[in-house]
Amino acid sequence: MFTGIVEELGEVVAVENRGDSSLFRLRGPLVTDGARHGDSIAVNGVCLTVVDTADGEFTADVMAESLKRSSLGALAVGSRVNLERPMALGGRLGGHLVQGHVDGTGTILERVPGEHWEIVKISLPAELARYVVDKGSITVDGISLTVVEAGAEHFTVSLIPTTLQLTTLGIKQTGDPVNLEVDVLAKYVERLLGDDRTEKTQ
Repeated sequence: MFTGIVEELGEVVAVENRGDSSLFRLRGPLVTDGARHGDSIAVNGVCLTVVDTADGEFTADVMAESLKRSSLGALAVGSRVNLERPMALGGRLGGHLVQGHVDGTGTILERVPGEHWEIVKISLPAELARYVVDKGSITVDGISLTVVEAGAEHFTVSLIPTTLQLTTLGIKQTGDPVNLEVDVLAKYVERLLGDDRTEKTQ
């Protein structure tokens, strides 16, 4: 489980295409410090398993399902990525509960700079719109953000200077893809209410 608080802005060092999967090597000295084979690290919001580490870098396999559901397949050598280690049991929940299971991708539609922040509009897949509400939580490329305005086909977020400086959202441009993970609590509530309605009609 993650919190959506990015620890480090890493970099893709190598990508090896293996047909139905890819092997990524990524640089991230902070998140690899103490990491071992089998540990988890979120890369742009996708929970990946560490294969090995060396000299501040780690490798991870990315299966076809992850490449299909996320924007990781668009990464190339030199791409910057958001990195986060799992939250330690008893640690502070700085953002919100993030699983590292991407629900879909969106596209940056518009960036509107302000004096001390920036409003970013991102497209929203129709099947995810019901989980996104004004002032609710959403994960964008592994970053825990608060929704400013939720629409049927898009949503907006307000980015503070720290987010712009320390994450990929500071360098991504209009048209770039981003990974989206909606609040898992919303999905559980939907399932529970759905089951409840089904039982009452039987």
